[in-house]
Amino acid sequence: MALEIKQSLRLSQQLVMTPQLQQAIKLLQLTRMELAEVVTQEMMENPILEESMDTAEGESSEPTEVAAEANTAEAEQLRDEESFVKPSAAEEQLVTQKEDFNWESYVEEFNSNSSTTTPSMKEINEELPSFENILTKTTTLEEHLAWQLSMVALTDAEKKLGELIIGNLSDDGYLNASLEDLAKESSMELEDAEEILKMVHNFDPVGVGSRNLRECLLLQARFMLPRQPLLEQILENHLPDLERKNYQAIAKALNVPLDKIITATKLIMEFEPKPGRSFHNSDTQYISPDIYVYKVGDDFSIVLNEDGMPKLRISPYYKNILASAKEGAKGTKEYVQEKLRSAVWLIRSIHNRQKTIYKVTEAIVKRQRDFFEKGVQQLKPMILKDVANDIGMHESTISRVTTNKFVHTPVGIFELKYFFNSSINSADGSDSLASEAVKEKIRNMIQKEDPKNPLSDQKIVELLRGDNIEIARRTVAKYRDMLGILSSGKRKKVI
Repeated sequence: MALEIKQSLRLSQQLVMTPQLQQAIKLLQLTRMELAEVVTQEMMENPILEESMDTAEGESSEPTEVAAEANTAEAEQLRDEESFVKPSAAEEQLVTQKEDFNWESYVEEFNSNSSTTTPSMKEINEELPSFENILTKTTTLEEHLAWQLSMVALTDAEKKLGELIIGNLSDDGYLNASLEDLAKESSMELEDAEEILKMVHNFDPVGVGSRNLRECLLLQARFMLPRQPLLEQILENHLPDLERKNYQAIAKALNVPLDKIITATKLIMEFEPKPGRSFHNSDTQYISPDIYVYKVGDDFSIVLNEDGMPKLRISPYYKNILASAKEGAKGTKEYVQEKLRSAVWLIRSIHNRQKTIYKVTEAIVKRQRDFFEKGVQQLKPMILKDVANDIGMHESTISRVTTNKFVHTPVGIFELKYFFNSSINSADGSDSLASEAVKEKIRNMIQKEDPKNPLSDQKIVELLRGDNIEIARRTVAKYRDMLGILSSGKRKKVI
């Protein structure tokens, strides 16, 4: 078979991910804290970037007409993801031109005190964290147990095994590793390792180091004074019946009156199933919203949270360097121009990010007005495509914008992703309801139920059908599990 070389023309289309596009996409999906870190890092690496100061008293902070027209043009360009990399005419001239930079047009466009065309949030009156959460340090479970271990006279191998056991405990105080593997690692026999584990079981809190729930509760029962043999029998042999609250079966199996079983159950309910829970870090975690939605009269006002976010501008010092650079100083001129292009693109990307968050929130408010006025049960079904069509962007852009972004509303703080959920059809075929609203209805029904006669999943289906909501029993069970609610048999309170 003969081999030959040919030339041919082929026409194709492909998407090229430029570094600028990658940076814009990365900034779009960052949280406020991550964005602040990126901006700080860029300010350290790029000497042309600096943080602009507040406008002095008496100076006008109004943007010029040129800047206003440029910002309007930018807002119209935000149609899809390509808008993040489509430079303006001024930027194209900046990238291609090797001559002196037109500083007057840049200062008018970017060095405005207003970082976006949307309202800014300068002062937010929020309660500061308590001094206890800032200055104090709580003792961890591992430190508490290590202190107790140090008070016991042990050999080096026994001490190593004790440290391994303590180091392999979960936050709830349970042993996650195999005792046999820990014994091999510390060069000890399994029988000797069992003795060390029993020693850890005697540490405070009682029940720590248990391998399962039965062992944890039994350890606490054996520490009771006086001992309660009935409690130990129930925990040893009838824990599944106890979980299902089948007290009559336990009484029949042990040949004990029902009232004694109930009395023993009351004592068991006072035990701690998670002995390490009291050592959990209980410091308050605060969420800083990216955007605020306020109700002003009959309308809603949207305000971006720019508190703590540095406002970038070009350093006037390097402006003078570039303006005074001679033709012979090409190295200096090229360096400043390269850093200048990087700074301009970063500022524009941050501006576009803030505008996109504002526009997405504005579209959500228009579609979910009843939610902002009346609460979660008025949430309407909505998907990413709905908002993407409203603001003329791609669904992937909406997904990036709403991830890990929080909004402060009159009914609470929610992640922007929260407003996108599936729909549940109504029984008569009219308006559908959002899945989150159905979950809230299920939660309210269970909170108001009779503890001695809890609602079954089928009963909840019937009650929802009475509210014109058509839903399957398995869907109710799935939503109940997502809400962390037990089944009706385990919610029943006989005592």
